[in-house]
Amino acid sequence: MLAKSYPYYLANRAIKSNKKLDVLDKYTGKVATRVALPDADALEKAIAAAHAATLPMKRFKPYERQAVLEHCVGRFTQRRDELAYALCVEAGKPIKDSVGEVTRLIETFKIAAEESVRIDGETINLEISARSAGYHGYTRRVPLGPVSFITPFNFPLNLVAHKVAPAIAAGCPFVLKPSERTPLGALIIGEILAETDLPKGAFSILPIDGRHADPLVTDPRLKLLSFTGGLIGWDLKARAGHKKVTLELGGNAACIVDGDQADRLDAVVERLVFGAFYQSGQSCISVQRILAHDDIYDALRRKLVARVKALKAGDPKKKSTFLGPMIDEAAAERLEGWIGEAKKAGARLLCGGGRKGAMLEATLLENVPRDAKLQRMEAFGPVAVLQRFLSFDEAIATVNDSDFGLQAGVFTNDLRHAMRAWDDLEQGGVIVNDVPSFRVDNMPYGGVKSSGIGREGVRYAIEDMSEVRLMVIRED
Repeated sequence: MLAKSYPYYLANRAIKSNKKLDVLDKYTGKVATRVALPDADALEKAIAAAHAATLPMKRFKPYERQAVLEHCVGRFTQRRDELAYALCVEAGKPIKDSVGEVTRLIETFKIAAEESVRIDGETINLEISARSAGYHGYTRRVPLGPVSFITPFNFPLNLVAHKVAPAIAAGCPFVLKPSERTPLGALIIGEILAETDLPKGAFSILPIDGRHADPLVTDPRLKLLSFTGGLIGWDLKARAGHKKVTLELGGNAACIVDGDQADRLDAVVERLVFGAFYQSGQSCISVQRILAHDDIYDALRRKLVARVKALKAGDPKKKSTFLGPMIDEAAAERLEGWIGEAKKAGARLLCGGGRKGAMLEATLLENVPRDAKLQRMEAFGPVAVLQRFLSFDEAIATVNDSDFGLQAGVFTNDLRHAMRAWDDLEQGGVIVNDVPSFRVDNMPYGGVKSSGIGREGVRYAIEDMSEVRLMVIRED
């Protein structure tokens, strides 16, 4: 069961408020619980507290940071069912997938606990010429200082984890603004962090309206902004001043199915269906564009349509449900409009396309024009488009004909094609023999082009939240 209300967190302390934010059950549309809304000056207090905690967090020893992260791992494990249920309610995510996201939350904090005690430097040989004889160089990584995080609705636990856990490991105080539509996971994480010995001011978690979050972007006391969300991230970067900025801004992920996959089409279809429709397609690396070689196109289409039609949609609290609601009715209406636009432009609807409230049917189309929104933009919903290709070079060019470049998938038995995809695809990651939706939480994750800058994955985020400091010693 959910609590009747949840506090927000300011400088490590739970704060109640008379002003409440309703958190809706995304399937029923009813109020599930409420969270305290920060008052007008809470953000300034949070930034000031993070700034004041800079030195205490820097002096907080690696083994102490590790102990905090290990405490979180233990408590998340104890509260696994509660976290999964809260996620299912606030995001409309099917309960099986919610349990999976809690598992990833635990794994991400476990990885961070391990990385917190191996943030090392190096010894540099400076004696490369006579003028530097007798000089020795050493580097170490030091915390960047206070950082700010803005996270979206679709992974309310794991996308928070990928910012919070590396910050603790690196020794950076932080201020987090979770999505107002899905704040519960972040606030439960805050409740568990408040049980630890983190220095005062080390964290604040404020479910504030995005219109009031500008200081997270512009305040010079904050040394890094990490934002996951839409293309507005580029505007945030332009206003961020001198601070470092990391952005993960989504994509319209493509998956190539090569002509040599005829003997494993059933397995390929299972992965494509998962990649396209898991979490109602509300993932930055959801399969949106499926490119199939002409030799296997008709067979793949037939199997794919049959499998998509068999997906069970409905109440996400039921274990048998695969497809739950989109985040709200407006999101479903938008995507329904994109489907209609593609059909008017000549696309063929293979299955799905219907909508009831926030529930949009799993939808497949083919012959979608290259300039249609479903090809050019991020659908962020349960829709995929299917198209054929004749040569692998043509497939590479089609994938690259996009403003986005987060991850792509390639099903092939040809090592040369796999290597060419790795060389030539304009993507942050290339997943061979699986869908682009694959992610493990210690791997570098991020995109190119409009998909963003920087990389998540705990060790890579720690690098962004720290800086190299050099010491040179001259022999007497």
